[in-house]
Amino acid sequence: MPLAAAFPDIATPHEPLAPYTHLKTGGPAECLVKPRSASELAAVLKHCHASKIPFRMLGGGNNLIVRDEPVPGVVVRLAGEAFAGVDVAGKTVRAGGGGPLWDLIAASVRAGLRGLETLVGLRGTVGGSVRCNVGDRAGEIATCVRRVAVLSEAGVEHVRTKDELTFGEHSSDLDEPAILWVEFELTPEKPETLVKRMRKAWIARKAAEPLSFQPAVRMFRNPAGQSARTLIERAGLAKTKVGGAEVSDRNGNYAIAHPGTTAADVLKLMDHVRDTVKHATGIPLERELNVW
Repeated sequence: MPLAAAFPDIATPHEPLAPYTHLKTGGPAECLVKPRSASELAAVLKHCHASKIPFRMLGGGNNLIVRDEPVPGVVVRLAGEAFAGVDVAGKTVRAGGGGPLWDLIAASVRAGLRGLETLVGLRGTVGGSVRCNVGDRAGEIATCVRRVAVLSEAGVEHVRTKDELTFGEHSSDLDEPAILWVEFELTPEKPETLVKRMRKAWIARKAAEPLSFQPAVRMFRNPAGQSARTLIERAGLAKTKVGGAEVSDRNGNYAIAHPGTTAADVLKLMDHVRDTVKHATGIPLERELNVW
């Protein structure tokens, strides 16, 4: 049975995905599913697994390029209240994997708990942020992770502890389809101190990114011992354009999507930047964006 027929209340065929991505580009999903509970999500994953239907999980769409062509199979988006709560108990904070990272940061600061405040200004969901281990030299989210509840492809829930997880720079070994919730262990701190630290991190982060009204994505990982931004800017690529996509002159490792930009524009721009840097320096750049 087609998934749209099996789950008519939560499945929408041929749903455009551009509105769900930060760049507002990309084609439609063959079927977009928005589960309302963990049990519904598990049922969808089981159906896809049993019917061999390809599926993808869509988070905040901030580290994602959806190609202009239709995306085959099922796209699952955890947007309901069941996946977005934040609970604080002592030094422990548990947050739903589909909720905004900002809600988690705000709740921890209000509770006087240190560890996540320097992540302010980063976009995305809690689950996606942990999967990608967001952060910078001021701190990574992985340092505070205690446990992660995931769903397997067969819709079976597992809880992975910190000792069972491996994190790297903007990466992790969390390869299960869905993150249901994440538990963090934080440190008590005066809220006013946390707010000051948060403001400092916000100013520093925004100064190193494109302007807030410009939809933009970070293109490449930093090579070992190198800065992708520096390599791109030294190659003279700032303000290079392909169609509606442009290399930011505030940070060369960001691609800006002007009105009318297509996913193909962004991908062609990234290919040009990568090839130019490789020719100029011999250093290959590894794409940081996920591409569907």
